[in-house]
Amino acid sequence: MRQSLATATFLSSAALAAAYAPPPGLESLQPRSEFTAVCKQISSAVSSASEVHFPVLDLNAAYVKDIGHWASSSTQQAACSVEPGTAEDVGTILQILGKTNTPFAVKGGGHASNPGFSSTEGVHIAMYKFSDVTYNAGSNTADVGAGLVWDDVYAALEPYAVNVVGGRVTGVGVAGFTLGGGYSWKTNQYGLTVDNLSGYELVLPNGTVTTVTESSYPDLFWGLKGGYNNFGIVTKFTLKTYPQTEVWGGLITITADQLEAVNNATVKFAQTVTDPKAAVLPTYNFLLGGPGVSLLLFYDYPTPPAGIFDDFLAIPHLSKDVSTRTFSDLVQAAPSDATAGTRGIFHTVSLLEYTPNIMAAVVNETKFWGQRLSLASGSFISYDVEPFLPTLLSHAPEGSSAYPPSRARGLLPLNIYYAYGAEAADNDMYEAARQSAAHLTQVAVSEGQDVADAALYGNYAIFDTPLERVVGSNLDSLKGLKAQYDPGNVMGLAGGWKF
Repeated sequence: MRQSLATATFLSSAALAAAYAPPPGLESLQPRSEFTAVCKQISSAVSSASEVHFPVLDLNAAYVKDIGHWASSSTQQAACSVEPGTAEDVGTILQILGKTNTPFAVKGGGHASNPGFSSTEGVHIAMYKFSDVTYNAGSNTADVGAGLVWDDVYAALEPYAVNVVGGRVTGVGVAGFTLGGGYSWKTNQYGLTVDNLSGYELVLPNGTVTTVTESSYPDLFWGLKGGYNNFGIVTKFTLKTYPQTEVWGGLITITADQLEAVNNATVKFAQTVTDPKAAVLPTYNFLLGGPGVSLLLFYDYPTPPAGIFDDFLAIPHLSKDVSTRTFSDLVQAAPSDATAGTRGIFHTVSLLEYTPNIMAAVVNETKFWGQRLSLASGSFISYDVEPFLPTLLSHAPEGSSAYPPSRARGLLPLNIYYAYGAEAADNDMYEAARQSAAHLTQVAVSEGQDVADAALYGNYAIFDTPLERVVGSNLDSLKGLKAQYDPGNVMGLAGGWKF
């Protein structure tokens, strides 16, 4: 065990409050009654394709859906919610918000774990109406609405026997996932989701609806690949498609007595399997008083070659759901709603390789924080191990996207996720995630991995991570791009990673 309970120090509430202060200017915006007036102004200005919902008038139903998130800690009570129905209405809404200096949020699938990143006490924009999926056979692309979750996209493309590079588990939204980078079951073959974009429909902060491609707006095309919502609101993504057969894989749940066997199989897989169609996602969980593993296996073909997954399949298990199935069915094999509605926070570590030492440390962290955070309403303490091939970032040229800031080496993300019940535990959970990430990074550094300052995946990183750790040396260019396309800092009124 790496440290005793007595040495597990936490930041004071005051220090954490300072670290999570609102962006400059937001603390001096209008009182909430003024937000309601802006809602009414928007309602009068948009077309009949759009809807505005108020918490009382709608008896909460549509409004609650609009502001709701997978993690309850990511939800705030907005003055109203708006469901724009056209890109032009998005432009109208943005112009009103900018002129009235009103805080707002933009929500796609609602899977953001950082508080305030896609929620607000002002005007909450829910993108649900942007829900079309159009397959373009001639160009081998698909136009995908920004209000969808990946489950919807896979189901819509299935009749055409094609697929895109998207999320790995059910319930993950298209928009935030794509704008942040996007690690997929297909990443070993085709790279990140940002490496497979050919265009966007983007509503600029001045209300203009634009089609962004590499030829029309090369600067924005680059910046939107990891630049989040700094340049406007994306209403549609155009993604490359690839032929899709049935796949093989599913979920195996494994109990605490087999943790060492899972460690050994994971390290062997990470160090010896080079088939880009093969992937695994072992998640070390502490719940119901003890540790265990939820293991996802994936092979991008109806049957895998002999031997690749044998070590995993030989481990005694509590349950197993592994078969040849559709891609959609595979993605839904491990439902993400097990912790839906609880409070939650993510953080991350970037690694160069998964070693026996790293895997042992992951087990120790799962036990250490699981035991302690369970006392603070922690219900699910989780560490996702993601052993991609070291070539995962080589599928696009150096400098082709804002994230990752460098493709010189294949950084492997590890996701820390804590689910819990009590709002009073927020600060303790945040600090535990920071400490755990720092410790795992130090373990990697101590065995020679040069990751002390490695880029972190923004879709996993905790809210106070310095922007330089996400986009690296691209930060100045992104700030310049932001100033060019949003000189009035309209998008600065929304939450998220801000340049």
